[in-house]
Amino acid sequence: MPKKTKQKNTKNKAKHTKLLQRKLNKERAEKEATKARRKAIVQKANEAKKSDDC
Repeated sequence: MPKKTKQKNTKNKAKHTKLLQRKLNKERAEKEATKARRKAIVQKANEAKKSDDC
C-alpha cells in the first residue's frame, strides 16, 4: 500500500515551492505575532501585580 502523504507536484515545481514557502512564512508570522501578544499580556499582568503590591 502506498503511503498516505501529500500529492507530489511534478508539473510546476517552482510555483509549488513558492506557494508552500508563502504558506509556511504566513504560519511562522502568525506564530510570532501570537507569541508577541502573549508576551505583552504577561508583561502587563506582571506590572499590574507589582503596582498592587506597592
